[in-house]
Amino acid sequence: MQTATMADIRFQRTRPLKAGSASTGDRHVLIVDRDACILYELYAAYPNSNGSWHAGSGAIFDLKANTLRTAGFTSADAAGLPILPGLVRYDEVAAGEIRHAIRFTAPQTRNSYIWPARHYASSLTGTQYPQMGQRFRLHASFDVSGFSAQSQVVLRALKKYGMILADNGSSWYLSGAPDDRWDNDALHELGGLHGSDFEAVDESSLMADPNSARVTTTVNPPTSLTAVVH
Repeated sequence: MQTATMADIRFQRTRPLKAGSASTGDRHVLIVDRDACILYELYAAYPNSNGSWHAGSGAIFDLKANTLRTAGFTSADAAGLPILPGLVRYDEVAAGEIRHAIRFTAPQTRNSYIWPARHYASSLTGTQYPQMGQRFRLHASFDVSGFSAQSQVVLRALKKYGMILADNGSSWYLSGAPDDRWDNDALHELGGLHGSDFEAVDESSLMADPNSARVTTTVNPPTSLTAVVH
């Protein structure tokens, strides 16, 4: 990736469907079968009168495996990735560490995708638009000391694991699971970050198999790409 246009980074809590058929937005529904370790995710989900649901698209993920969606397949997210693993959850922030990359959205994306994404949703071809699956990492030199303890946990994760472009949507929004314990004032601090605080990461060397999310452990850590960000 050569260029990336980024606005301020923000944090958005996902919310359960509360307004039924009158609610708007992507209307994601995420369901985990804990016994079978199966994740079900729906997009544009609407309840039927008989208690069943109708959805615009959906995907099933075996949480015991690393298998990706078939190349070219979407999921409840445009990138064909599962939503749940990329959400920031309050319990992990309270514990002091997020141990995964964070899902984020952008309003304009390129008509291509890179591993581990499986799908794109755009007709734009310019290299100033990021590809689905592109990972960005907060610069290691970024000073987090002036942020609240809650925000610092998120920022440390963005330095170590970064964030992965998963869908078209609001401008550079990180996604979090709803929880009444969030400190919204602290979360708003993240709106002070800018694209210039991040670097695009080339993680192609980590790919063990193009059809698997498993990473190889025999290579050096992923390197940064030369990127112009705004």
